[in-house]
Amino acid sequence: MTAVDVNHLRSWIGRQETLHDRVTEFPVAALSAALDRDDPLPREGDPLPPLWHWLYFLPVARQSMLAPDGHPARGGFLPPVPLPRRMWAGGRFTFHQPLRVDEEITRVSTVQDVTVKQGRSGALCFVLVRHEVFGARGRALVEEQDIVYREAAQPGEAPAAPRPVREDATWGREVVPTAPLLFRYSALTFNSHRIHYDRRYVTEVEGYPGLVVHGPLIATLLTDLLRRNSTAELASFRFRAVSPLFDTAAFSVQGVAEGTDGVALWARNATGHLAMKAEATFVTPPLH
Repeated sequence: MTAVDVNHLRSWIGRQETLHDRVTEFPVAALSAALDRDDPLPREGDPLPPLWHWLYFLPVARQSMLAPDGHPARGGFLPPVPLPRRMWAGGRFTFHQPLRVDEEITRVSTVQDVTVKQGRSGALCFVLVRHEVFGARGRALVEEQDIVYREAAQPGEAPAAPRPVREDATWGREVVPTAPLLFRYSALTFNSHRIHYDRRYVTEVEGYPGLVVHGPLIATLLTDLLRRNSTAELASFRFRAVSPLFDTAAFSVQGVAEGTDGVALWARNATGHLAMKAEATFVTPPLH
């Protein structure tokens, strides 16, 4: 088991980072193509869809600064958690106004909390990061990001028990997570984590059965499902990863309206179990 110095890691709480960027056109057009959308080419002033801010403020670590898993070496803004496996476990968003193409934008990030717990497979470290994103007209969105670090996979380690999925979806779309789709999303977000494109690494080192579908990509596909079925403006969105998805089988994104201003969303894996769950609320009631 890996030793984790909790007090040292918690000394990162309160650390801040400020980044500046501009909402350029190409990433918007490219993600639209990756999601198989038939959108017109983006123009100056067009609103950026929810969660597409992940196309900006990208890490630019030098090649020599990458760790064996492809991520930037640990330390710096985020605490240097020694556990080898990391995942983006969930997030919460409050939307104040849309970002727009060609707008100058700023992100202020703060390490809010660091906690360590013992799970059935060893130590787990949870890092909570808060991002505030501002555009020319002020605050555009607030994001809370949950990052989880885990021990390496152990031989014969049993997977978590599958969780049932809702059966009352009124919206749905099948997604085939091909290697080109995962490559495109990794490239667009400058994500060099090898679990998303290096099959030998992900199966032999991290012990997964195939390439891992990015958690943020699944969340983006859930908000994309909303865009395909409603023109209502999002007020909030929250998601939580429940079990990983791989490129070995298709999955589906599904949803159903709840109440007058909300929607429940989820990703369903090939065996019919829950992979991700999400909730959204709207500024105005959604179209059913």
